Amino acid sequence: MYIVRTLPEFDAWLKGLTDKIVQRRLIVRLRKAAHGNLGDVKSVGRGVSEMREHFGAGWRMYFIMRNGELVVMLGGCNKSSQSRDVATAQRRAERISWE
Repeated sequence: MYIVRTLPEFDAWLKGLTDKIVQRRLIVRLRKAAHGNLGDVKSVGRGVSEMREHFGAGWRMYFIMRNGELVVMLGGCNKSSQSRDVATAQRRAERISWE
């Protein structure tokens, strides 16, 4: 099991999705992660990983992990803006204080 926390930027992104079916599917993915099933993940560098969803536009949710138990959600996107959003997630990860 994991403790899943979200940044306000992640919450705003998820809440702002206009496709409510996509929104619900991503929320289900977060619940699965909280129960220990991170699913399809890939490192994108500088300590940031992405949860990959292979439906629709190819959704991604970016996160960092601490001590193998805490997952902090940094942001999300679809494949169309992935490069820019990876860089944004990496910057957000750098500003997190673990103390």
